[in-house]
Amino acid sequence: MTALNASNLHSSLAPQKFGRVAVLFGGKSAEREVSLKSGRAVLGALQSAGVDAFGIDVGDDLLQRLGSEKIDRAFIVLHGRGGEDGSMQGLLECLGIPYTGSGVLASALAMDKLRTKQIWQSLGLPTPLHRVLASEDDCIFTATELGLPLIVKPAHEGSSIGMAKVSSVEELVAAWKVASTYDSQVMVEQWIEGPEFTVACLRGQVLPPIGLGTSHSFYDYEAKYLADDTQYRIPSGLSEAKEHELRDLTARACAAVGVSGWARTDVMQDAQGKFWLLEVNTVPGMTDHSLVPMAAAAAGLDFRQLVLAILADSVQERG
Repeated sequence: MTALNASNLHSSLAPQKFGRVAVLFGGKSAEREVSLKSGRAVLGALQSAGVDAFGIDVGDDLLQRLGSEKIDRAFIVLHGRGGEDGSMQGLLECLGIPYTGSGVLASALAMDKLRTKQIWQSLGLPTPLHRVLASEDDCIFTATELGLPLIVKPAHEGSSIGMAKVSSVEELVAAWKVASTYDSQVMVEQWIEGPEFTVACLRGQVLPPIGLGTSHSFYDYEAKYLADDTQYRIPSGLSEAKEHELRDLTARACAAVGVSGWARTDVMQDAQGKFWLLEVNTVPGMTDHSLVPMAAAAAGLDFRQLVLAILADSVQERG
C-alpha cells in the first residue's frame, strides 16, 4: 500500500463536465431518514460547486423519472437495500447512466454481511467467527459453541439497524427475533472486546483511519447519528506501524469484494492488538455525524471537494 497522495484525491474537472447530475436519495429501506439527510447534503454541495444537479427522492415513479429527465450521470446516496445492494446499480447500467461508487457485484456482496465474511475467510483475512440463526435451537447451540457475549446482526441492513449485543441465551433469542423483523437472514458474531476503527477509501487511496469512542455498548444507530458524546479520534491513536497495518488490511478487504470509487470499512481491535474486519459500506453516510467526510477533512478535502471527487471518479470509471 502506497502512502496517501492527497493531490490525487481532488477532482480536476470543471463543474460543467459532469453534465446534468441526478442525486438519488431517500428510498424505501430502513435507512431512509439517514439517506434523506445525506442526499440533501450532497445535493447542496454539488449545486454550490456549480454542478447542474437535482434531487430524486426514490419512490415508485423512479423508472419514469429516469426515463423522462435528462440525466448524464447519477450520484447514489441511497443507503441500504434498493440502493446499496446492486439493484440500483444494475438498473442504471441497463439505462446507460453512469453512476458513483461500486458496481453491481461489489455492491451486492458488500451489502450481504454473510457473503462478505465468507470471501474474507476464503482469503485468510481476519473476521470474527459467525453463525446463521434460523431458530431458538440455533441460538442455544451457537451460544455454547461461540461463547458469550455475542452480537446479532441482520445480514442485509446497515447503520447498525436491528443489531444488538447479547450476554445470555435469553437475550440472544430475543435479539434474533427482533433482527428477524428486518431481515429473513440473521447472523451472530463473536464479540470482539476493544476499540473500533473505521477506514474510508476514495479513488483508490486509503484515508486516515478514525478511532471511535462511545458510551454505548457498541457503535449503534444512536451513537452514529444522534448522540453528542461519540468520540472521533483523528489521528486514530494507533502507532505508525499499527496504523499502516490497519490501512493495508482495509485496502485488501475492499479489493477482495471489488469495491471501487469510495467506501468505508469497519474494524475492531482486540486486547492483543489484532484487527478484525466487520463489514464494508459502499454508500457510507454523508450527514453531519458521518465518518467519510471526517476522514476526507483529515486528508485535506472539505465536503464540497469530497463530493466532487466521488462524482469525478464516476466519469473515469464508467464515463
